[in-house]
Amino acid sequence: MLFLSKLYEYVLQHYSQGINHFPLIHLIFLSVDKTIFYIIVYLVIRVSIGLYQKKKINFRTEFVRLLLVAYLVLLVELTVFRYVYFPWDIRLNSTYNFHSINWTPLIETIKLTNGQSLFDFVYNLYGNILWFVPLGIILPSLKQFKKYSLVKTMLVGSCLSIAIECGQFVLGSGVSDIDDIIFNSLGTLIGCGLYLILNQILNKKDVKK
Repeated sequence: MLFLSKLYEYVLQHYSQGINHFPLIHLIFLSVDKTIFYIIVYLVIRVSIGLYQKKKINFRTEFVRLLLVAYLVLLVELTVFRYVYFPWDIRLNSTYNFHSINWTPLIETIKLTNGQSLFDFVYNLYGNILWFVPLGIILPSLKQFKKYSLVKTMLVGSCLSIAIECGQFVLGSGVSDIDDIIFNSLGTLIGCGLYLILNQILNKKDVKK
């Protein structure tokens, strides 16, 4: 880790014995650390382009783009490139077992309810939903999604989820599951719905003023 190593070492030393599923904590720390690195790279590139083009900066647009990039990087690091820090460290899966892919909806999720801990079930169900809610909120705020925002956002959310599952299969970094696509798409729908409702409320307030 480049940025969070000392904080992680402190948490590891003082709390590792008391936290169940500590490998997940390690994954989160590592993913956030990588996200910070790639956000710095993104900002350097964006600032360089802005200085070169000498265009007027729309700070609202740039902020939304930054949020989207940070979210996407963190999501991909958590799901696909879990233990890969730099692109040149990527290694493809040596054996592809198509039988490991779960094509039957909800079967594996239901099985998790009979496991030793309900954590896996809760994380698989609600985690997959919640992780895609921000996507449903951020995308409609971009001008490219103003028209048919729900359809476009849902399409992007589903395609992103499919891409993640394919990435996990190719790199061997996770289990490809149709349930993840279903829950991810649901999370995108919820996020977009929240954005549209909030946007409508704010627009009504502006009209009254």
